[in-house]
Amino acid sequence: MFELLPEVGLRLPGRAGTLRFGMDERTAQWAVATVADVRDGWVCGARWAFSTQYQGLTLDAYGDTTDRHGRHQDAPGLAGIALTRGPFTRTGPSACPVVLRGIDLFGYPAAEVADALSEGLPPTLRLSGDGLYLTGVSFHAGPIPVEN
Repeated sequence: MFELLPEVGLRLPGRAGTLRFGMDERTAQWAVATVADVRDGWVCGARWAFSTQYQGLTLDAYGDTTDRHGRHQDAPGLAGIALTRGPFTRTGPSACPVVLRGIDLFGYPAAEVADALSEGLPPTLRLSGDGLYLTGVSFHAGPIPVEN
């Protein structure tokens, strides 16, 4: 089971540990490599990115982000995580659940999932889908507090 921890990161299946926002690339890749093969990736504005496939899901992670235009704060370490479901497996539970607050997000009608998440979503989390079912979830590190 993947468990989304919006202000912390992502708990990985089994005993692989937790991807924590702010962790360095090597530590993040090492944790993910205990459950699946890691492949290099690319994300605009990030110094590093990687992805992996696990039981019909794609996990993407990226970090050390910068914004040369100054619209967002720079984020050292792991800055964003996304999980997406294979295009041909929209309905029915995932082989590996993706859970937020004890609610499995994939394989159930989006309206039912929205009702179950009645408390609202954290501002750093985004759900995506085709209107009937959710097919992706992404979230990023929250804003870094500015010290005065």
